[in-house]
Amino acid sequence: MFTDERVSMSRLLLRNGSILDGTGCAAVRADLLVIDDRIGAVGPDLAPAPGDRVIDVAGAVVCPGFVDIHTHSDLTLLSSPLAISKVSQGVTTEVIGNCGLGVAPLSGDNTEAVRAAVSYLDLDPDVSWTWTTTSGHLAALEAARPSVNIATLVGHLPLHVAVCGFDSVDATPRQLDRMKQLLHQGFDDGAWGLSTGLVYAPLPAVTMAELVGLGSVCAERNRVFTWHVRDYGAGLTDSVDQALQVARETGCRTQISHLQAVGRRNWPQLQAVLDRIEAGRAGGLRIGTDIYPYLHGNAPLAQRVPAWAQQGPASEWVPRLRDPRIRARIRDAWADLPVGWDETMISWFPDADPHLLGRPVSEIVAERGLDPRDWALDLLAEHGTSILMVAGGRSDLALRTVLSQPSAVVASDGLAMDPDGPTGAGTPHPRSFGCFPRYLGQYRPDGPEGLAEAIARCTSRPADLMGLDRGRITVGAAADLVVFDPDRITDNGGFTDPHAAPDGIHQVIVAGVVVVDDGHHAGARPGRVLRDCR
Repeated sequence: MFTDERVSMSRLLLRNGSILDGTGCAAVRADLLVIDDRIGAVGPDLAPAPGDRVIDVAGAVVCPGFVDIHTHSDLTLLSSPLAISKVSQGVTTEVIGNCGLGVAPLSGDNTEAVRAAVSYLDLDPDVSWTWTTTSGHLAALEAARPSVNIATLVGHLPLHVAVCGFDSVDATPRQLDRMKQLLHQGFDDGAWGLSTGLVYAPLPAVTMAELVGLGSVCAERNRVFTWHVRDYGAGLTDSVDQALQVARETGCRTQISHLQAVGRRNWPQLQAVLDRIEAGRAGGLRIGTDIYPYLHGNAPLAQRVPAWAQQGPASEWVPRLRDPRIRARIRDAWADLPVGWDETMISWFPDADPHLLGRPVSEIVAERGLDPRDWALDLLAEHGTSILMVAGGRSDLALRTVLSQPSAVVASDGLAMDPDGPTGAGTPHPRSFGCFPRYLGQYRPDGPEGLAEAIARCTSRPADLMGLDRGRITVGAAADLVVFDPDRITDNGGFTDPHAAPDGIHQVIVAGVVVVDDGHHAGARPGRVLRDCR
C-alpha cells in the first residue's frame, strides 16, 4: 500500500490520506504537500512536481507529530540523539526538564551533587556535563542534532540548590530574589516554563513563599509552571490544592503532571481533586493536567525514603542508611506503604544482576528469606539515587476518568532511549516506547469522533499548554507529521520486555524529513531546539 514513486530532498507529497489536523475536527480525505520544513499545501488531487517524493498513504491517517510535554530526555538525547524509543512511537517534539529534575542552572562546584540528585535522568555515565546554564545545555543538545524537536523547562531542584544548597532550610528573601533572577535568566535562555518536583530532596522542604515567588515570575513572563505535586497518595487532595493556590495567588499557567491517585485506599480522592481542578478552570485559572495510559509508575527507589532522612547531598545522606537508628525509623515509615513490595519492581541500577530486574521485590526477598524493607535499604545504601523502580497501585477506572477530563492531555513521563545502548539498559518503563500508540489503540474515546479527539490530546492541546507552535496541520506550519494505521496502532512492550517497537506507525516526519520510514528509523536527525523568545 505504501509505495515510493519519486525521491527528492526538499518536497514530499503524501497522497490519499485521511487528514486529522490536530484540532479535534473530523478527518478529511486529502493530499498533503511538504516543502522543505513546512506544510506547503493540503487539498485534493495535488499534482507532484518533478523530483518530488510521493508516498501513497491510502487507508492511513496523517496527523501532526505527537507533542510529548512531560519527558526526562535531558541527558539521554546526548547519549543517543536518534531518540529511537520516542520518534518510533510518533513523538516529534519533547519537553524536557520536568518534575523539577533539570540539569541547569549549576553553581560553583555543585555539578556532581546535582548529577547525583537527578540520577533518574542520568543513564549513561559517558555523557559529560559541559554547561552551567540553560543556554549551555540547549547548545549541547543542538550540537547533538537529535531526531526530535526539544523544548525545555527550568528545573526547580538545580535552581534551588544553586542558591540554597541541599539542606532543608527556608529560603531567605535575598535567596528567593536570587532564585528569581536565575529563573529570569533561564527564560531569557529560551526555557518555556518552570517545573517543580516536591518529592525530590531538598524540594519537600520548600515553602509556599518560594513557590509563590517563582510562580509570580512565570506569570510575569507568561511561562507555564508544571507540578509533580508533593503526594499522589494520602495527601493528593492537599497537594493539588497547593498547586491551585499558587495559581490563584500568581495567575500563572499551571500544569499538574501525571495525575493519578496511587494506592487503592487513595482512589476515592481522585474525583474530588478533578472537581477542584475543573472548578478552578471555570473560575478563570489556566490549569492543565497530563497522564500516561499505564497502571504503573516509574521513579527512583529513593523517592520512598522519607524527606527527613535526605538531608544534604546524596553523598552525605545515602551512607547514613546503614545507621541502625535511621534504618529503624525508615522501616517504621514503610510499615504501611500505599503501594506494597508485591507491586514494586526494580527496573535498573548500574551493573545490576538481570535476575533482580522486572520482578516483584516480594518475590526476590521471599527467595532469600529477607524482609523487603531491609533488602531495599541495603540496595539504597549501596547504589543511592541511581536505583529505578516501577510501582503499581493505580486504577484503570481512575485512568480513564482523568483521560476524559477537558483539562487532560497525554504525556509519557518517559525518556528517549536507545534499546541497544546504555540508555535502554535493564527493564525500563514501557511508556518510553509505546505511550502514544497504547493510548490511541486502547484508551482513545469511543464513537466516530473519538480518534479526532484523541489526536487533539496528543498534538495541539499539549502544544498550546506549553505555548509551542506545534501540533496542527495547516499551511505554513512546521512539517512534523505521523502516518499511521488507525486499526493497527498499538504498543507491544510490557514490564519484562519493554523495548518492543509499536505497531501501526508507517512514517514519522520531523521538519519535513522522513525519520521513520515503513516503521524503521532512517537515521535522520533533523530535530530543532525550540527556544521561547517572547
